[in-house]
Amino acid sequence: MNYFSKIVTVYVLMMMAVLILFVRYNSKFVYNGRDIIYYNDQLHSIEKEYGEGQDEQALEDKYGCQIVLSKEVNNEELAYLYSKNAFVLDLAPNGDYIGKVAWLDMQENFNEARNSFFMAAVMLWAAVFAGGCLTFIIFYFSFIKPVSAMKSFSEQIAKGNLDDTIPMHKNNLFGGILEALDIMREELKISRQKEIEAEVARKEMVTQLSHDIKTPVAIIKATCEVMELKSRRRLDIINSDGAGAVNSEEVKELTDNIEKVETITRKSHTITEIVNNMIHATLEELDKIEINVQEENATLIEDYFKSLKDYGNIILKNNINPCLIYMDRLRMEQVIDNVVGNSYKYAGTDIEVSFDEISDVLMSDGSKGAFIKIKIKDSGEGVSEDDLPLLAEKYYRGANAKEGNGYGLGMYLVKNYMDKQGGGMEYYNDNGFVVELLLKKV
Repeated sequence: MNYFSKIVTVYVLMMMAVLILFVRYNSKFVYNGRDIIYYNDQLHSIEKEYGEGQDEQALEDKYGCQIVLSKEVNNEELAYLYSKNAFVLDLAPNGDYIGKVAWLDMQENFNEARNSFFMAAVMLWAAVFAGGCLTFIIFYFSFIKPVSAMKSFSEQIAKGNLDDTIPMHKNNLFGGILEALDIMREELKISRQKEIEAEVARKEMVTQLSHDIKTPVAIIKATCEVMELKSRRRLDIINSDGAGAVNSEEVKELTDNIEKVETITRKSHTITEIVNNMIHATLEELDKIEINVQEENATLIEDYFKSLKDYGNIILKNNINPCLIYMDRLRMEQVIDNVVGNSYKYAGTDIEVSFDEISDVLMSDGSKGAFIKIKIKDSGEGVSEDDLPLLAEKYYRGANAKEGNGYGLGMYLVKNYMDKQGGGMEYYNDNGFVVELLLKKV
């Protein structure tokens, strides 16, 4: 039997007991009217004893009556007795009418009925009170206490306290829910422990990888410095001997080597900066990397594209307007490197870059601003329509990237960096994949 059935059963039994109590009490009260013979016998006895000289007060005490020795009809005492519905007979000992004899039997019956009704009401109240208390106790232990325990247990889970177990009771109405909550607590505890262990392992891995990367990068930078130094020395010797025209091919080769070494050095520096950031920010905390926005010359953007010769043929369709823009040099270089690198990796075509200016752009604060728009377009197959809306989501990798290395953070970081520089990013398919970058003008 469930708890609801128990409560209903107790309530029905309580009400039946009250009904039986009322029926039994009611059956005791039978109105039989006045016994005239009894009162006539009483009257004859009073007349006889009064005629024998018995005292009036003694007769009243003996027979429970009131004797009014008056022949007046409007006697005040008689009027009072009649108002109380007294039973009044003529008192005429030896045949001489001398007054009245009255019995207040109705008042006595009324007092008795009132007392009986009061006792019945008290018993009814006691029965209802006892039944209500019993119902409340059952309801408390069946509903309120388990719900309160679940509430307290849920609050402890919400606070992160997963060590306290919830007490289980046999035949508890919410036993299944409590057991499920306790299982959830155990699973959360296990999950939290695994998460902590994974977080520690991940941070250790990132720190170790950062350290491992910095070592070969430092060697690359040192090697580049040596190569650049040797090439410059050789170039200086040729120029000092005046043999530059004769050895023009060698001069051209040395100059080209110096440019390439400078590119490697610059990229090594970028890698070093990124690794330094990775030491202080794990993969989950990349959006917390600091962005240092400053006023910079827009022509730096062209230099970034020109330095990416290793990514194939990058065609600058026009020149950027010399002006001041808000940007972080390092982050902007990462953005351009990421976008161009993706096109080179997945499209493998020429990459067209164009610059434009847009004004009167409505800002989030309601004001209007001017921006430099950088349009980067390849001629590949573009991005799948299913992948396109999710391309800038954290850790999302498109269908064409499943076989390659990476974490699915490239476009996410591009959007994040552009937003934090006060600009923005848009991307779409248009006979290839197109990325538009916006940088706010000063």
